[in-house]
Amino acid sequence: PGRAKRLLLSQLFQPLSLPVGEAGWEGRPGEPTCRSQRLMLQGGLIHPTSPGCYCYLPPTVRAMEKLIRLMDEEMQAVGGQKLNLPSLSSAEPWRASGRWDQMGPELFRLVDRHNHSYCLGPTHEEVVTELVASQSNLSYKQLPLRLYQVTRKFRDEPKPRFGLLRSREFYMKDMYTFDASEEAAQQTYDQVCDAYCRLFSRLGLPVVKVRAATGSIGGTTSHEFQLPADIGEDRLVLCPGGHFAANVETLNEEQTSCPTCGERLTETKGIEVGHTFFLGTKYSSVSNAIFSSPENKPQLAQMGCYGLGVSRILAASIEVLSTEDSIRWPSLIAPYQLCFIPPKRGSKEEEEGVAQLERVYDSLAEALPHLAGDSVLDDRTQLTIGKRLKDANKLGYPYVVIAGKRVYEDPPVFEVWNQNAGEVLFLTKEGVIELLSKVQVP
Repeated sequence: PGRAKRLLLSQLFQPLSLPVGEAGWEGRPGEPTCRSQRLMLQGGLIHPTSPGCYCYLPPTVRAMEKLIRLMDEEMQAVGGQKLNLPSLSSAEPWRASGRWDQMGPELFRLVDRHNHSYCLGPTHEEVVTELVASQSNLSYKQLPLRLYQVTRKFRDEPKPRFGLLRSREFYMKDMYTFDASEEAAQQTYDQVCDAYCRLFSRLGLPVVKVRAATGSIGGTTSHEFQLPADIGEDRLVLCPGGHFAANVETLNEEQTSCPTCGERLTETKGIEVGHTFFLGTKYSSVSNAIFSSPENKPQLAQMGCYGLGVSRILAASIEVLSTEDSIRWPSLIAPYQLCFIPPKRGSKEEEEGVAQLERVYDSLAEALPHLAGDSVLDDRTQLTIGKRLKDANKLGYPYVVIAGKRVYEDPPVFEVWNQNAGEVLFLTKEGVIELLSKVQVP
């Protein structure tokens, strides 16, 4: 009693290959790397198994689960209900919608022992529309219906690259909405887009909503949520005043100025982290997804679909926020919020420093229980404080608390690094707890 269970760094499964000196880790020969891929490999966050497929290691899963909790909050705030649809999808509904042929080689296809064709879902419009169509007594009173899931998706990328930014197996949050009228569906579209903007704002990511092409998903209106980045594969044009933003593929060649204010449009590259589509009755008409109107007449549901790249947001945020050799997470989704560094073994501060640091750890667990599971103790005391601080900096813990030379003062003083603010503070135990009381964990 009175002692919090300590999470020891030496026991975490996070195989680090942090570079020593200037020579960085460049990946396998011929494999293009970018900052996020390099940092995630070095930091023991991902491990490649085959082209475009990765093991997600425990810290990455922690970050992803936090991100999913934030998405759940935003989706449920707009009336989203979470479900789970199978990854393995029969070819029939895909043939009916025309996408079995339209998707071409991007679709992972397989045949079962009975010679029936299936695909691994890159998206789930057909499956969810069939599900809703199977409810024969759906009434207008039950609409809008906003169904979403977070699941693995599969795409047979011709050239997987850049780690989790373009992989063959990835995680996505996809929502499918069913409304009674075009006007109601447009309201749903606006509400979900606003929820996406709120999510990116909470993460501190400068995402831009841009006009986009509808591509293989179809529909009449589409927007992408783009994170500007040098290695982005999309070309965007933006109005400096924020009145207009579009993917270049939606524009004609001569459009160089903003249609609203006339300012010259600037071009940038972006990583697509979300995509929304207003579908109308494209899929509901194929599956006959109908509801009964107030006059008791059958009517086709108006649909929308909305995707967020879960694993891609993780990698894109590291790509944009990090330095060349140190990971920086959006603070809400850092795998661990806090790293404690005790003195080096055999140093004169060892005994006092360890005792005082354990006191802070226990007091923190008592005062802020939500941070107890978010705190790591770097018990590699054979290493100097400086070496462990350098590693903590590279791994991107938002806060690092060090028991150094000032633990002998009365009261003892700790060195606290606030990584995201780039500042070092010297605080007593009470000061540390007060600082960390502002930390949010989803």
